[in-house]
Amino acid sequence: MGGKIIGAALYWSWILYLLTNGFFLYRIVSAFVQIKEKRICKGILFLLLCGTSGMVIWVGDNNLILTLPVFVTLYLICTKGELLGRLATVIVFFCLIMSVCAIADTYITVDWNHYEFAAALTKLAAFGLLYAALRRRLPREPVRLSQRLWKLVLGLSAMPFCALVAVVLLTYQKYDSPEVYAISMNQGLVILPFVLITSIVILSAILTLADYELLTREKRLTSLREVYYQGIQREQTQVRTLRHDLRNHLTVLQDLIANGEKEKAEDYVKQILGSPALKGSWQLCGNVTANAVLAAKAEEMTRLGLDGDIRVSLPEKLPVADVDLCALLGNALDNAMEAAAKAGDKKISVRCRADKGMLMLKVTNALAGDEQENLATTKADKKRHGFGLAGMREIAQRYGGTLEATADGGCFVLLVCLPLGGEM
Repeated sequence: MGGKIIGAALYWSWILYLLTNGFFLYRIVSAFVQIKEKRICKGILFLLLCGTSGMVIWVGDNNLILTLPVFVTLYLICTKGELLGRLATVIVFFCLIMSVCAIADTYITVDWNHYEFAAALTKLAAFGLLYAALRRRLPREPVRLSQRLWKLVLGLSAMPFCALVAVVLLTYQKYDSPEVYAISMNQGLVILPFVLITSIVILSAILTLADYELLTREKRLTSLREVYYQGIQREQTQVRTLRHDLRNHLTVLQDLIANGEKEKAEDYVKQILGSPALKGSWQLCGNVTANAVLAAKAEEMTRLGLDGDIRVSLPEKLPVADVDLCALLGNALDNAMEAAAKAGDKKISVRCRADKGMLMLKVTNALAGDEQENLATTKADKKRHGFGLAGMREIAQRYGGTLEATADGGCFVLLVCLPLGGEM
């Protein structure tokens, strides 16, 4: 009876241990990648993290290779968003989990009777300390990086991955070669901590890069809003000036009418009606962010002598982040104005509306004539330009939408469709 109670206690303790590890890892993973909303996907990913955190991995054990395809496949199935980001993070998390398991299972050996207990405590402490160290820095929403930065992270993730595979599988035939096994055990003492530390550093770097990109996008949004509000202040100043001079204007009109100078009076009225103060502010839609961007771009179009045909119908609130909405509208109109300024046809057509659960943006403009076949930037400094379409496509994919850019018949057409989750 006593043996059964002890066995049951050990069984449930092991289950609790795996669930605790899974909790720590799931909270960390959910900050770096978008997990699909379906409960089955969340459950599969959670169980995957629980199971791999409790795996037994030794130096020279082929369990690493057997686990890799299963881990990567289930991770990619249960997550969504930028593929490069998912590939980069799955490699980093695999290296992190496997390095902790390899260190604990290979080197934490008090004695064989208490082997599993000591290794399990080591793993639990490692994952718990990692979560505690990153907890304050973990964002509420999954991190967002551009494709360019995800490519960089994916390249960096090759370092811990290659090192992990090499040291763990170096002595697959270790029992036939004790000398090689002894060498690999010594190498593991150095390389496995390196893999673990490198994985943690890469995760920290991702968080830092995400903060930097967010600040950059917010700075641009703030800049556009500042231009918009400055325009409003100029209009208010013009209105106050017109109001102050209104008595003088009426006096002049009264004198012209009294003297029978009808034509001069009509010309004077036309001059007053042409005052910028009477044209009104750029109120193009109900969404503050979209209106700030569109108003700033409409004013710039007027200054450049471009003919902007802007028809936008957006509500005050949208389930799209302000920085993403700003990036979509700002990049689309920047590209259109750059091309239209060079083209003979100066007209730019902008249509945007939210209807039936979809946000649709269509921008049409004449081609400048110097575009490349792949619509890449024609500017000399390609490192600082040419990411507009790529950035907009990344945003569209992140929301589960699409972006189509076509050039035909002398016109460039940009069409972006974003599902709004049925909230409209």
